[in-house]
Formats: sequence, C-alpha cells, structure tokens
Amino acid sequence: MATVSPNKPFRVGRSRTGLGLFATKPIKKGAKIVRYFGPLLDSKKKKDDAIENKYLFELTNRWTIDGSVRANVARYINHACKPNAESDVKPRKRKVIIRAIKNIEPGEEINYDYGTDYFKAYLKPIGCKCAACEKKRKKKRAEARAEKLRLKAKAERKALKEAEKQKAKAARARKAKAKAREKDKLKLVAKNGTRTNGTKANGARLNGKSLNGKSLNGKALNGKSLNGHARKSPAAKSGIVAKPQQAGESRASA
Repeated sequence: MATVSPNKPFRVGRSRTGLGLFATKPIKKGAKIVRYFGPLLDSKKKKDDAIENKYLFELTNRWTIDGSVRANVARYINHACKPNAESDVKPRKRKVIIRAIKNIEPGEEINYDYGTDYFKAYLKPIGCKCAACEKKRKKKRAEARAEKLRLKAKAERKALKEAEKQKAKAARARKAKAKAREKDKLKLVAKNGTRTNGTKANGARLNGKSLNGKSLNGKALNGKSLNGHARKSPAAKSGIVAKPQQAGESRASA
C-alpha cells in the first residue's frame, strides 16, 4: 500500500469496494486534494497503446496517464455517481488534479465520477457499488417488497371474496334443494291423503258410500237389509213354510 504523508488530509482505508481514500481533516469545497499521476503513454507507440489496465486516465486522443504505479495515491479514489470531488484535467500540462466539489468531513470517503466510458466498460457489467447506487437499489428492493406484499394482500382479498361467493352459492343451492324436497313432499301428501271430488279412497268414503261390508246407498250386503227389505231364504222362495217344532219332538220324527 502506498505511504501517505501525515500532513495530507487523507488516508487509504477499507471501503465497500475494496480500498478507498478517506478524509482525515475537513476539506473545503474547491480545495485541491491530490494529483493523479503516472507515466505518460503515447497511443502512437504500439508498446504504449498495448498497455491495458483500469488505472488509465485519458488526457487526449494521444496522451494517457498510467496511474497503476503504487505512488499514485489518487488511484485509490473510488467512483461515485454522486461524488464529492471531481477530476480537474489539464490536457496541455498533462496533469489531473482531484478537487473537492463539496465540503468533505473527516472520515468521509473521497470519490469522483470516472466518466461514461469507464462506467460502461468496468462498472455497469458488475453493478456500480457507490452509495448513490446502493441507495437506489435499496429503494428498489423496498419498493419490490412493498409491491409483493400489496399483490399478496390483493390475492388474499380476492381469494376471500371468492370463498364467500362460493359459500353463498352453496347456501343458495342447499336452500333450493330443501325447498324442492318440501315441494315434492307436499305433492306426495296431496296425492295419497288429500280429498278428490269430496271422496276418499282406501276404505274411506266414496260418494257417500262405503265398501268392505259397510252401507252402500243405504243397503247392506251379507244377509243384512237391502233397501229396507230382508233377503229371502231359499225355502221362502219355493213356497214351503217351515213347520213349527212341537215339544218333545225330535228333528228326526219330523
């Protein structure tokens, strides 16, 4: 790790993305913090153009600073989408100065925006981990959880409503079935036990008459009166009068 002079208002320390540069003293807005430096690479030279690392700082189309050297403490400054510092590039002098664009308090991490090209090439594929992006992701996760809970509650309400609907439907079906059974019962009672034209069947009265040995139009059967007259015996029909039996006579002598 690069050594930092105790007079400098920063130190190298651990951050969420690895190592970072942190303020050790208050840094006022607009103040110079540190210079970004390293060997100059000429893109017209093949050996320089072939160098590739994530610490290259492009000054112009031709000149680039290779900030991978350990003495370059500025290389520990991490990217932020909402930074508290910026890179002040001086192409003619081939220099880059990191300046504060906000008041930075002791213990606060120093950061600046690496630019669109670097972001697309190195940060976007793995996801930016700066505080602003982390806050944004946290907000999205919270919104996603809230949306999930909302949809769950909506589904539960829908299920409850459907259950109540099915319950009411089942109750109506039971009521209709009971009503149908009662109607069928009444029909059966009317068929077997109610009067038809003022009569009853099964031994009951039929047009004021009765069967099974009872009166029929004021007449009787089986030796009983028929229209107020008694039925004649076979002897009476033949004109033979039965002789009264004398005392002491037996049926044999007669």
